[in-house]
Amino acid sequence: MVLVDTAEHTAERPSWDCRCCGKTGPCDPARERLIIEMDRVSLAVFMWVNMEAAIGDLPPFPAPELFDRFIGWTHRMPTC
Repeated sequence: MVLVDTAEHTAERPSWDCRCCGKTGPCDPARERLIIEMDRVSLAVFMWVNMEAAIGDLPPFPAPELFDRFIGWTHRMPTC
């Protein structure tokens, strides 16, 4: 098993892809870290702010794709 420092998995602007693994951000390690660090509401608000910033950086995307990328996954988080 390879351990990866999830703090390195952050979005790089203007692509909003992960600067560590290059996957579409937020990547799975980043999502896992955010789930641990934030409560459900704070995470959704944080990701909404990120989505608004990304809209200015990214080429036009269908709204449902942007919503799923930045916010939709936060509602599918496991509950304690």
